[in-house]
Amino acid sequence: MRVYISVDMEGIAGVVHESQTDPTTPAFAAEYARFRRLMTAEANAAVEGALAAGATRVLVNDSHWFMRNLLAEELHQSAELVSGDPKPRSMMQEIDQQGSFDAALFIGYHARAGTRNAVLDHTYADRIHEVRLNGKPVGELGLNAAEAKDLLGDGVATVIVKQAVSRHAAKSVAPAVACRMIREEVQRALKGRHAPYIVRTPVTLEVDFAMTIHADMAELCPGATRTGGRTVAVTHPEYGEVFRAWRTLLNLSAAV
Repeated sequence: MRVYISVDMEGIAGVVHESQTDPTTPAFAAEYARFRRLMTAEANAAVEGALAAGATRVLVNDSHWFMRNLLAEELHQSAELVSGDPKPRSMMQEIDQQGSFDAALFIGYHARAGTRNAVLDHTYADRIHEVRLNGKPVGELGLNAAEAKDLLGDGVATVIVKQAVSRHAAKSVAPAVACRMIREEVQRALKGRHAPYIVRTPVTLEVDFAMTIHADMAELCPGATRTGGRTVAVTHPEYGEVFRAWRTLLNLSAAV
């Protein structure tokens, strides 16, 4: 069994503020250093769960910010690490390379932009107001696989390590407890069977940006259509090409 693990940071147990996830601000360096270690620990817990379930290959993709967060020297020796930026498939780099994977795990993921009572809610960047796939609002998890139980129903296994009070407050289990929960649930989930999430084709992606200038730049993407003041849309029969277009829209919108 080949297992793919994408690891973000805002959803890690204990994380409640940008000071704990921002690798670029010198004043946050000490806090960030603490929480990247907790991020690595949760990644390792997922690796251990996968191995206990019989995984023969485990690949871990660092999927937060500049994607250089996971401590390579502390990563489980049985896992391969993909890190650094840019990556064409971003948070899902290598998912379509070197053969297919049998299962995908998402660790440290968070709520989509605009979700009430959600820690550090966003969808890839603060300039993104909302993203829709075939009319349904999705976040990073939805773009990469599915928007958890809201989209997949009972076919997806989840581990809740904290409950948000507001954007910058949450009730969280202890990091060691979070790791145990992840390890046990990954093992249990991988021993079961789950229906894959299949997006109806052709796939239409709609992106609502925070400002019209973001949409001005994004509509320069080949094949994109400006459908509103802040909205740009792309339709294609293959989801891989839609995801490529999404990456282009996102990066073009940053050039303002």
